[in-house]
Amino acid sequence: MNPDARTNGTAVTEFILLGLVETEKLQPVVFVLFLFAYLVTVGGNLSILAAILAEPKLHTPMYFFLGNLSVLDVGCITVTVPAMLAHLLSHKRTISYDACLSQLFFFYILLGVDCFVLTAMAYDRFLAICQPLTYSTRMSQMVQWILVAVSWVCSLINALTHTIAVTTLNFCGPNEVNHFYCDLPQLFPLSCSSTQLNELLLFAMGFLMAGAPVVLIVTSYIYVAAAVLQIRSAKGRKKAFFTCGSHLTVVCLFYGTGVFNYMRLGSEEASDKDKGVGVFNTVITPMLNPLIYSLRNPDVQSALRQVLVGRWLLT
Repeated sequence: MNPDARTNGTAVTEFILLGLVETEKLQPVVFVLFLFAYLVTVGGNLSILAAILAEPKLHTPMYFFLGNLSVLDVGCITVTVPAMLAHLLSHKRTISYDACLSQLFFFYILLGVDCFVLTAMAYDRFLAICQPLTYSTRMSQMVQWILVAVSWVCSLINALTHTIAVTTLNFCGPNEVNHFYCDLPQLFPLSCSSTQLNELLLFAMGFLMAGAPVVLIVTSYIYVAAAVLQIRSAKGRKKAFFTCGSHLTVVCLFYGTGVFNYMRLGSEEASDKDKGVGVFNTVITPMLNPLIYSLRNPDVQSALRQVLVGRWLLT
């Protein structure tokens, strides 16, 4: 953008979120669909969390991390969807500069913790299958809490870094964000100042926050696959692969959309595709996670039945 705009323009105090659809006739349909998706996601993930807390059989490291993942999924969809629903209901699409940065900050915290928790789950499967004799000591309750605490600290640093970096940009011209929530790839084109350093920072931090966990996850599952193939019993191999299959499915969904969204900065023609990726990343994946982890898992299904039946009896 022309550098003179920085001096001739007025500082932007609010942004306009264009949302998913601009046609007013479709907005009620979008509202109903996303309200339903939000309720299903929150209800499903909280049910998984309640089942894990209520069932002693599920008081294991794998389900400890799964419970954390459920909390993160609820947080991720809560940061983005309720605000979008409010905009659709009030027909007001503006969001203040401070509210936009706050949404960005919390979204990146939850996204970062998600990366590390998925990595911790892969490490848990590696220890359980490849190092069963030392599993209880290497994945003690203390180790579990340390892994989660480190995840939050690293994600907090990442989110603060990006949020502070955005405050150094000058927004003095266009203020229309072609998305339904505030995200860096959609804010960069609106800046009157150079975003080269910000884009470099996003790429570098993305590599550390997502690239390193991917390498660890892939490495863990290479060892897991090698160990499983050495199991003589076909039933044993099937059970081992099944315990890892749900986690691998979630990893593929999570990182697949993330790579598509953040590794193609500067591509303006793909902005509408970004909305679809954003919906998948913030709505579809959190909504599918409870189904993926409970499908064909008798322990989780039994615990869910106890929670739901108990709630029904109380009412």
